Amino acid sequence: MNLSIEDFDYELPPGLIAQHPSETRSGSRLLCAGASFADRRFFELPQLLAPGDLLVFNDTRVIKARLAGEKASGGRVEVLIERALSGHEALAQVRASKPPRTGSAMRLADSIEVRVLAREGEFYRLRFQEDVCEVLERHGSVPLPPYIARAPRGEDERRYQTVYARSPGAVAAPTAGLHFDEPLLAALAERGVEFAWVTLHVGAGTFQPVRVKDLAKHRMHGERYEIPAATVAAMDAAKRRAQPPCAASRRRPPPTALRLPAARRPIFSSPPDSSSG
Repeated sequence: MNLSIEDFDYELPPGLIAQHPSETRSGSRLLCAGASFADRRFFELPQLLAPGDLLVFNDTRVIKARLAGEKASGGRVEVLIERALSGHEALAQVRASKPPRTGSAMRLADSIEVRVLAREGEFYRLRFQEDVCEVLERHGSVPLPPYIARAPRGEDERRYQTVYARSPGAVAAPTAGLHFDEPLLAALAERGVEFAWVTLHVGAGTFQPVRVKDLAKHRMHGERYEIPAATVAAMDAAKRRAQPPCAASRRRPPPTALRLPAARRPIFSSPPDSSSG
């Protein structure tokens, strides 16, 4: 099948793109699509799963990966760290009026000296004078997606993060997981739903546009992941009892999808209104 990027064009009014989180995570709308459609709320998810079903979550934690500064020439620059390569080196996207040259210098957060070591495809290898992770913790900001047309706020450090995030390394949240809160997780456990965990660090390449018309020529960026042996065993056990695992998966909005076994109805979640997310 030959697919063109034009096959996926659709009208999305700006007013329907949520700019702020909803008051409660599990208050998001839930669309159940099967033989017919039903509007529900995300907190109703336990009613749609059976005891013994297995939910697989991504426990990656979003880091404060965005830094602002200027080049030695004085031009403004924005850096989005893709990953730390060592204590003082990182791979990053760099946005500036002109691409920085290898060997050039930048000053980030008013005082952090950084040198461009090389260009690697869409990314740059950068050398920091200080520890990269410490710099991000002190001076970085939450890398909100480009469709969020506002500056990061204090609440974003908490809300643009799943409640079960524990493995730092992502520069974007696994968005389907944002709808789960502690009461919902407790209700799922009481229902007899089982949990398992993987770690997939969403990379900066997720913000890259598709630059080719023929989608067969598009090359996806790579992302780091880890699947524990316990999760593999839990998934195998679920399949043996004819209850294939359910994956809380990341999709670009709209909508966010929760992938369920074929025997269950697909579920799609979205914000409760246009001012929430």
